[in-house]
Amino acid sequence: MHNKYFKLFTFIDTFNKKEILNFDINLGIILRNYKNNFTIKNLAEIKNFCKKSGRKIYLANDLKFAISCGFDGVYLPSFNKNLNFHNYSKRKSFSIIGSAHNVQEIKIKEKQNVELIFISPLFPTKNYQKYLGVCKFNLLSLNTNKKVIALGGLRKNNIQKLNCLKKSGIAAITLFQVKKKAPEGAF
Repeated sequence: MHNKYFKLFTFIDTFNKKEILNFDINLGIILRNYKNNFTIKNLAEIKNFCKKSGRKIYLANDLKFAISCGFDGVYLPSFNKNLNFHNYSKRKSFSIIGSAHNVQEIKIKEKQNVELIFISPLFPTKNYQKYLGVCKFNLLSLNTNKKVIALGGLRKNNIQKLNCLKKSGIAAITLFQVKKKAPEGAF
């Protein structure tokens, strides 16, 4: 059976074609729109570019726009506790994914009917010095039957520890930032 979920995810805050083309084609991209007020036209442009380049794109925290603009899914951050998502008509291939930091948030994500739960932060990050570590991550992952994704603080120096996790994949920002030139003539 074909698995519709990527095992790798990254987050972007801005639309940069060169950056997107540098990402591996199998990397799911989550567009965080917390600081930028993207218009429907901007969102459609981003979605179309990702589709043309063969990449899956998820919109953070806005189910209505994610559906109306044709994104592959929506990412519900841990601070989104809204449970009123059942009124929206969505495509069968549309995915709802979300993040959690503790058991209570995991239960909220289950009520939101997410398909994947990003548990974070696994390791320290510049924004979060308090982190779960391998043991706490695994204990949290036992609180759900949903597939879990390890998120936060992933670096080349701690990548070996990922083998000890009960996970379906990983999500990172700096780990996947590549300083390569985009293929000539790609777009």
